[in-house]
Amino acid sequence: MIDYENKNILAPMVRIGTLPMRLLALRYGADIVYSEELIDWKFLRSKRRYNEILKTVDFIDQTDGTIVFRTNAEEKEKVVLQLGTCDAERALKVAKMVEADVAAIDINMGCPKEFSIKGGMGVALLEQSDKAYNILTTLVNNLSIPVTCKIRILETPEATLRLVEKFVNSGIKAIAIHGRTRYERPQHFVNTDAIKYVSSRVSIPVIANGGSKEIEKYSDIMKFKELTGCSSVMLARAAEWNCSIFRKEGLLPMDTVIKDYLKLAIEFDNPPANTKYCIQNILRDLQETPRGRRFLDCQTLEQISAIWELDGYCKERQQLYQTLGISGRWQVNPDDLQPPNKKLKLENDDLNDVEQMKVCFIRASFTHSTLPKSELHSWAGKNGHKLPIYETQQVQKLFRCILTFNGKKYTSSFWEKNKKFAEQGAALVCLFYLGLKTKDDLIMLGSIINK
Repeated sequence: MIDYENKNILAPMVRIGTLPMRLLALRYGADIVYSEELIDWKFLRSKRRYNEILKTVDFIDQTDGTIVFRTNAEEKEKVVLQLGTCDAERALKVAKMVEADVAAIDINMGCPKEFSIKGGMGVALLEQSDKAYNILTTLVNNLSIPVTCKIRILETPEATLRLVEKFVNSGIKAIAIHGRTRYERPQHFVNTDAIKYVSSRVSIPVIANGGSKEIEKYSDIMKFKELTGCSSVMLARAAEWNCSIFRKEGLLPMDTVIKDYLKLAIEFDNPPANTKYCIQNILRDLQETPRGRRFLDCQTLEQISAIWELDGYCKERQQLYQTLGISGRWQVNPDDLQPPNKKLKLENDDLNDVEQMKVCFIRASFTHSTLPKSELHSWAGKNGHKLPIYETQQVQKLFRCILTFNGKKYTSSFWEKNKKFAEQGAALVCLFYLGLKTKDDLIMLGSIINK
């Protein structure tokens, strides 16, 4: 059973708290790591699958094949799944789905963003304490793992204490308190006195949160803990900027942290967009440097890895995973999506007369060169041909384009998540069959995988 006393904790952060960053925090010294906030209805459309190649447990969105939540044995006893919810029944269904794979469940009652509030989640629950209490008691009474919640302070310490005491009576094992109100933001003063007022008067561990502005090194964590009188401290932005903040031995250089993070992102096949976002938050102002701008042009893991001289490792891993038959974004196909789509049998679903290749369009590969559609249209004009016709088909969140040119049809069997990208992918296939692009060209562009 997870223990919340005297712990340094990675806070839940949207798009940051995915598996690579959580593992990095643990390896640097964090005691507990929270997932990013995961919304109940989105989680409920996922399906659990054990990934034999990565040795991970994956919860996969059945509408587009993307990973909702990925975890592994290394973090099992230390990872807390944070749930965004406003409904006790939905919350319990999600918690039951992951009960065997995580150490605890946390209910988000601290997010002040409009999306959460409009959905009745986050800080909106603090104004509906009976509903919040019902969610907590429902989980506590039906789960074998601990339940916690994360809140913000109210207008007075006394009001905050009354709310916390109510939640403590639900049977939760700990509570995290962010020392700002729902209307305050990071530039505002964090109210350590309000947190201390509550922590000294309740019987369960209180986790102090909101002090990143004053936390620049490990010893500052201890100072924040002392100021708040709390059992434990939870870090968000300080860990987002440099995850080695958890090291008792001191901070590591930024490039070392990025390399350590990248290795984990590569090892666990983390989505390039998420990997890029996490590194952007480490680089911060350095995104405006020449190297930073080169990084911002990247779109694939290999392109990102090349900047930190890890492209060889990345390519080797990705080729190994493909050889082993990994099931990831590259393999997503509408036939595998749920629920079954009645419109799947489209007009051009019989592709017997269509030239096909598995080609994806990587926008960053064409930053300094002509886009495939433009290249094809230019070649057609110079050679007296009519411009190609594009018919784009959509199945749920996936897109495929059938391109007709000079009486022949071309398509990519890679389903894009963007209509324009699907058209560019089909143009790449056409360019290949016209002899204007070689297989080596497509490998260099990252558009096909060289097995």
